[in-house]
Amino acid sequence: MATIVLVHGIGQEQRSADSLEAEWLPDLAGGVRNAGHPDLADAIRASTHTSHPSVRMAFYGTRFLAQGQQGTANSANLTPEQRELAEELARDWLNNATESTDPRDATEACLELHALTRDPSGAQGLRSATRGAVGALDRIPWFTTAGLAATGKLNKTLAQVVHYLTNPDIHEYALTQVRQHLTAATQVVIGHSLGSVIAYEAARELTPDRILPLLLTLGSPLGLSAVNRQLRHPLTYPAQVARWVNLSDCNDIVAARSHQLHAAVAPTRPETAPFDNIHTIDNGARPHNARFYLTKPSCGQPIAETLH
Repeated sequence: MATIVLVHGIGQEQRSADSLEAEWLPDLAGGVRNAGHPDLADAIRASTHTSHPSVRMAFYGTRFLAQGQQGTANSANLTPEQRELAEELARDWLNNATESTDPRDATEACLELHALTRDPSGAQGLRSATRGAVGALDRIPWFTTAGLAATGKLNKTLAQVVHYLTNPDIHEYALTQVRQHLTAATQVVIGHSLGSVIAYEAARELTPDRILPLLLTLGSPLGLSAVNRQLRHPLTYPAQVARWVNLSDCNDIVAARSHQLHAAVAPTRPETAPFDNIHTIDNGARPHNARFYLTKPSCGQPIAETLH
């Protein structure tokens, strides 16, 4: 009976639902407190007690750690079709990087995209995981700062996204972890990074008799072409979601740009369902950090408005 369901992002295979839940909870409450709701923040911190809002983490990371699962490997182990998708996603991220306010990231991304345009055969990246857009991401300083490029983790990160989008078993497993926490008592679902895609797809599944008051997506790649065309259903406003809030840092290269998500969702949004698409979050030196997103008043305020 979870009041708030959390869905984590990529690269959490060494963690557990319990450890991530314990890590996110103070920041979740902190965002509500920063938004000016201390009593509700205290209640969220005390979520282990039955009289307070319950918070549960939908954990799917273990699926990428299980022996034999390709998600534990880098992009060299992807099929040609999956590697092509990884290339498309990497290109989307490179394009985002050109808009960074950090001149190093923007300049390097422009240079890499120019090089890929001049060498289209290498850009396909089908013969070597170190070539093409996938390899180029390792040369963007932002990915090292974000902890996504060190010791080859970037390729693992891409592999996990690709496997969720293309592997039916992994896709179903991740959605099942969300479904098991969704009940009539659920008021808020919060997804970060890849978790926002999973949260969105779980919300799309809700039957007409089930209304989700708030879907909150953080640093979401929803809106990127590489992600959209792999979704089981076209990207639209989820019919059973009463309110959707999407938050992204302008320097979060993993996240879709505000206009990309708006263009896909706005035409199908019911007039009675608010869609707050905020692209002005400032997470400082770690734009993609889930806990930094959670502490923002822009995250805490809609939660407070939903639970009050």
